[in-house]
Amino acid sequence: MSSCCTSQEDFDGPWWRFPPLRNALAAGAMALAGFALYSLGWIPADGATLAYLLAIPVGAWYWAREALEELFHERTIGIGILMLAATLGAGILGLWEEAAALVILYAFAEGVEELTFARTRRAIRALLDLAPKTAHKLDGNGETVTVPADTLKPGDRFVVHPGESLPTDGVIVEGESSLDESPVTGESMPVDKGPGDKVFAASINGPAALVVEATAAFADNTLSRIIHLVEEAQDQKGRAQQWMERFGRRYSPVVLITAIGMLIAPWAFDLDVLLWSERAVILLVAAAPCALVISLPIAMSAGISGAGKRGILIKGGAHLEHLGVIRTVAFDKTGTLTYGKPRVTDLLAIEGDEATLLGIAAGLEQHSEHPLARAIHQRAEERAIAPRPMRDTKALTGAGVQGREDDTVWYLGKPGLFENMGLDITLWAETIRRWQEEAKTVVLVGTEARIVGILALQDVLRENAPQVIAGLHALGIRTVMLTGDNEATARRIARQLGIDDVHAGLKPEDKVAAVQKLQQSGPVLMVGDGVNDAPALAAATCGMAMGAAGTDAAIEAADIALMADDLGKLLEAMRLGRKARRVSYQNIVFAILILVILIPSGVLGYITIATAVLVHEASELLAVANGLRAAHPDREA
Repeated sequence: MSSCCTSQEDFDGPWWRFPPLRNALAAGAMALAGFALYSLGWIPADGATLAYLLAIPVGAWYWAREALEELFHERTIGIGILMLAATLGAGILGLWEEAAALVILYAFAEGVEELTFARTRRAIRALLDLAPKTAHKLDGNGETVTVPADTLKPGDRFVVHPGESLPTDGVIVEGESSLDESPVTGESMPVDKGPGDKVFAASINGPAALVVEATAAFADNTLSRIIHLVEEAQDQKGRAQQWMERFGRRYSPVVLITAIGMLIAPWAFDLDVLLWSERAVILLVAAAPCALVISLPIAMSAGISGAGKRGILIKGGAHLEHLGVIRTVAFDKTGTLTYGKPRVTDLLAIEGDEATLLGIAAGLEQHSEHPLARAIHQRAEERAIAPRPMRDTKALTGAGVQGREDDTVWYLGKPGLFENMGLDITLWAETIRRWQEEAKTVVLVGTEARIVGILALQDVLRENAPQVIAGLHALGIRTVMLTGDNEATARRIARQLGIDDVHAGLKPEDKVAAVQKLQQSGPVLMVGDGVNDAPALAAATCGMAMGAAGTDAAIEAADIALMADDLGKLLEAMRLGRKARRVSYQNIVFAILILVILIPSGVLGYITIATAVLVHEASELLAVANGLRAAHPDREA
């Protein structure tokens, strides 16, 4: 289908002011006025014909220009040329009323189609409006100055008051607040953030003011990149869409040549010239594959746009097509099925209570950046437990950490550390063994004389991981885990989640080989956390990166990026892909059915030009309306 109004991409107004539709309405008003005045006997037939003659160039202004540009510049006979030929043929036959109806209805259908694409693009571009146009920049004296947001550059600091949106990406320097990041990540729940945390343009600040240091200019922030990539994706065509366009380029000339043959045949075979001329015009209208050619692009564009608004960045129509046919989903484990960072899962207070145990542990780890130390601090903060004051803390390489509180030297470390100090831990050996068999890291807290408690830490599963795996199984999709972790840990997690198969102890090149082997049974989606899994993501039919917001490498590594660190978005993406595929093929079957009915009916003289025009344009509008459904995934697909 030609793009009759590519200059109107940024249109944002009521539909009747959209230039192609405005012209269609004006032409319709002219033709209707002529028809009504003639029917009332107020003007002669020539007056009505004049109204039709005036309406035709107005209605054809946009689509006819596009058709002629395609013909002369691209040497392509498109659907617009078929419509122009049909209009000219109807006029030569003196059927000016039918010619006007053809021009007006086709203009209206083309206008609706282009308005749909324009609004789909605008819906994504409108996300930019969520970022403020001004920013409260801090000058060298610490005073705030209101400046245009697009003048911010990396290193500038600005203040974000409660309820305001962030003008660009940055890192929090001062303050703690909760932020609504849904414009970027699609995550509906606010996220608590403080100093050192990344924040994104258009996020809405919660109850407290923040001082943020910009890490990107306005044009380069995460939101701008998402919009740019989605717009590029809408222009990238899948294989089915490319095939459909090639078909259209070959099919339209065949229709035109057939119609010319129908005009010549009466002279050669002594047939009714007027009759066959009219049937040739009907064929041009009936055989034009408008609904067929628009069936895929409208669904793909709507699907990509709908995904983008949900924080799912699909980088082209081909990848959306792939989502609809995936048979196996392969998961990385760490950072994908799990959070990728340890958490305190179990506490056993031997002396005192858990608050005392956590206070000592947090005090010993207060100045450490080790992942286990951060997990202990997080657990203490969640329970509002202050770290006990420690001095002279030092790491015990490969064993743990020690620190002094008043005259007491405290230790936190592996069970072996305390055994080497001569302490008997047999009373708790069964608990330690059980936790270790569950793939947990076990540390003890105590002095050289006694043990006061035991902590177990583990990289825990994402809360929604079981529901995601169950949802994939409900869609008939096989699930596989590809991990570099040990076999026992991997199989335990797979059993918890119900994953069908496990390949453990894999190096990056082993993951690539595993993906290639899985592809022998059908298309494979590889889901990982970005850079580390890049080779496997690239090898799969489709690669999907988790939690890509603010990470250029993760966005570049995958065909699909889930901007939020939310595994549940995977199911949304799968359902969008299946919905787009299903809607596309519904449109294709419908369009082919219309052609199968209209073409022989027109050639055999069972329908008139007016009927062919009405059915043809109605089918195009129905294809557009159905295609828009691809923007919204079904709960079950």
